[in-house]
Amino acid sequence: MKKIGVIALASLGLLLASCGDKKEAATAGQEQSVAEKQGDVFTVDTAASKVNWKAFHKGGFAPRWGTLAVSTGELSVADNQLASGEFVIDMKSIKVDPASVTEKDKKYTDLEGHLKNADFFDVEKHPTADFKITKVEELAAGAQNAVEGANKTVSGNLTLLGKTMNVSFPAKVEIVEKSATLKAQFTVNRADWGIKFGTDETDPAEWMISKDIEIGIDVKAAQK
Repeated sequence: MKKIGVIALASLGLLLASCGDKKEAATAGQEQSVAEKQGDVFTVDTAASKVNWKAFHKGGFAPRWGTLAVSTGELSVADNQLASGEFVIDMKSIKVDPASVTEKDKKYTDLEGHLKNADFFDVEKHPTADFKITKVEELAAGAQNAVEGANKTVSGNLTLLGKTMNVSFPAKVEIVEKSATLKAQFTVNRADWGIKFGTDETDPAEWMISKDIEIGIDVKAAQK
């Protein structure tokens, strides 16, 4: 099987950093109880929402980036505060930005195909990923490398390849009239979800791929 050296994720536009400006690493742990739906329900605008991803070879070389589509979701708002929410990511929608594949001997379409197969996201077996909010708190002072304007710490269960891990990250949450937005950018270790291609340091063809994935979430929702 052809090995193309870079990987990527999901789970929910947003600007991602350059390789010299890593985003806040999300704290990952065991699955937690999902937050109770409260107040008004806002339906996610799937056309205006998306997840961006960015990944590298070790040392920050040869970055690749692209997008994933959000297929469905909702946010609940109580007392003008985000209380809960969830959204589903269409893993079959994974795209590689052609501008990120500059080598003459590589094609972005080959990378897309590789990301979809069993080495990475196995989209035929696991066509969706999802994120379910477990807690929303005020952002502690001094948070580093958060999305501009971050005002909350959002925790949630991220399910990928059938495995669920709870992650926490700084986010910018805005509630304006009948609309709600959630934006965040952070880094996760893909191996936590069992995505281990390229992590075998005994294989020179694999060890060069970083385990880190930068994720950008941009979710927009409106009250019907």
